[in-house]
Amino acid sequence: MTRVVLLNPGPVMTADEVREALAGPDLCHREADFGDLLARVRHELTDLCGGTGSHDTVVLTSSGTGAVEAAVASAVPPDGVVLTLENGHYGERMRQIAQSHGIPVRRFEVPWGRPLDARDVAARLAAEPQVTHVTLVHHETSTAMLNDLPGIARVVADAGRSLVVDAVSSVGCEEVDVAAHGVDWLAGTSNKCLEGMPGLSFVTARADLLDALDGRPGRGYTVDLGRHHRAQARAGVPAFTPAVPTFYALEVALRRLRTETVAGRRARYGRLADLLRDGLAERGFAVHLDPAERASSLTSLDLPPGLGYAELHAGLRARGYVVYASQEHLRDQAFRVATMGTLTEDEVRAFLAALDEVVAATPRTGPRHERERRHTGPSHAVAPVAP
Repeated sequence: MTRVVLLNPGPVMTADEVREALAGPDLCHREADFGDLLARVRHELTDLCGGTGSHDTVVLTSSGTGAVEAAVASAVPPDGVVLTLENGHYGERMRQIAQSHGIPVRRFEVPWGRPLDARDVAARLAAEPQVTHVTLVHHETSTAMLNDLPGIARVVADAGRSLVVDAVSSVGCEEVDVAAHGVDWLAGTSNKCLEGMPGLSFVTARADLLDALDGRPGRGYTVDLGRHHRAQARAGVPAFTPAVPTFYALEVALRRLRTETVAGRRARYGRLADLLRDGLAERGFAVHLDPAERASSLTSLDLPPGLGYAELHAGLRARGYVVYASQEHLRDQAFRVATMGTLTEDEVRAFLAALDEVVAATPRTGPRHERERRHTGPSHAVAPVAP
């Protein structure tokens, strides 16, 4: 197959040795060999998230959303109430997950592309004593916003509530330390900043909270973390048949990450993002968000005038590059470019050249027009607040 450069925020470009690991031997998931592999991966993920000694990890064969659902459905007791922090699509998704399980929800909303202020969250918690749990998306990929995990975690802990974090697009790149930050439940995935293959996700949670799930009726069946934790932590086997080859690949990916370090990966992604954003700015594209609010691995920007996303995507795909559409009310005005995975600086430069070709081939626009078209802020920062 012709090589395609993935500039979407997962699944990402992976190393040859990660893909080659998928060809490991056929293995029964009930054998000790797999139990040892499962234990190693669980240990590595717990350590990666800063939870050694306080937290434990459950690995699931699912998308990252599956892990988020398992965390929300399992964390909240029958009498619990959730406050969902929403400034993008995935914050809204956490609310929808809670509602799908009949969990009472209170909403804390700000417009897409605006940061969540920890002081406002603290005030809302003081006014809502019935709230037991708070949900937060760390890297809100609908806008490329990196939310203030340490600050919000601090006020949630000070208020005596439990925090459930969607770190699907941040763990492995951004700073995540569940013990230091006071995160009770964290959901992640293998196929984004961990640079593993799609198909595995995980929940890292306080060990005592996982143990406390014993005897509590679970919401759903395959998303019941109590069931998974009993099987993995006590019996050393998965509760159900897992994606065995993907475990081989994830172990290799985690080994690579340990060598590079999270700080090193964040720096590498940041260099790629700076190269991309500088090139986009030179071409007159409006890059969204204040620099301090941007994640290291994703950039959101306006579409060129006169060029819809479908046409842009098709033109870039024909040249070997895949970008990502924006969601919902941003779909017709913005798109996203990721710099996660094993992307190189040469590939970023080649992408910018391909973008020039696509824009130049579009009637009513061109590189010169784009350079003259400069904006002062993100077009989505003034999205209306839902009632």
